[in-house]
Amino acid sequence: MTTTGRRTTRRADALSRERIVDAAIDILDTEGERALTVRALAARLATGSGAIYWHVGDKDGLLAAVTADVVGRAVTGVAGSVTPREALFAIASEVFDVIAAHPWIGAQLAREPWQPAMLRIFDSLGEQIRALGVPPESQFNAATALLNHVLGVACQYAAGARLALRHSDRSTFLGEQAARWEQLDPSDYPFVTDIASQLPGHDDRAQFIAGIDLILAGVTAQLQAP
Repeated sequence: MTTTGRRTTRRADALSRERIVDAAIDILDTEGERALTVRALAARLATGSGAIYWHVGDKDGLLAAVTADVVGRAVTGVAGSVTPREALFAIASEVFDVIAAHPWIGAQLAREPWQPAMLRIFDSLGEQIRALGVPPESQFNAATALLNHVLGVACQYAAGARLALRHSDRSTFLGEQAARWEQLDPSDYPFVTDIASQLPGHDDRAQFIAGIDLILAGVTAQLQAP
């Protein structure tokens, strides 16, 4: 038993957390969340399940660790020497892009509200909100509004992209959705039927950025108010 224990410890030490996270990302990107199991990951890394559990715990812990790693890479060092406003756009854009590239991140962020990855995004946005000069009593609300927009819109677009890929190309998919909107009763859906024609040609990223601009315009107006 002593020999087995030493072998397990050496194996766990040789298998870095970084290797586990990188292998998990590869499985998630190529095969989806259902394919990611501790057993599948152990097989890919040619190790035992115990080594995986030793580093990251169960599958929930693994998903949290992988998400925190990818998000952390995206937002770390974004601010640099730019202005707080520019940094906010840069951080939000990085999160949007990373969720678009790894749609499983959206599902994981929605699963557990205040996990490390969520806190990393919130802290990054909050630091820039504070740097803008937003009063302390308003910082929490301003940062939360931005966080909700960034995650809500990015996750929604990622989900829409996956759905479009299962049916057809994006333009065809949106065209079909717009046609359904146009067939609704205008008395029940006056706004939706009116803007239906804009759906097929809209740009997701431009719309996302416009939302951030609107939120920051409100924050700026508050700062300028007497």
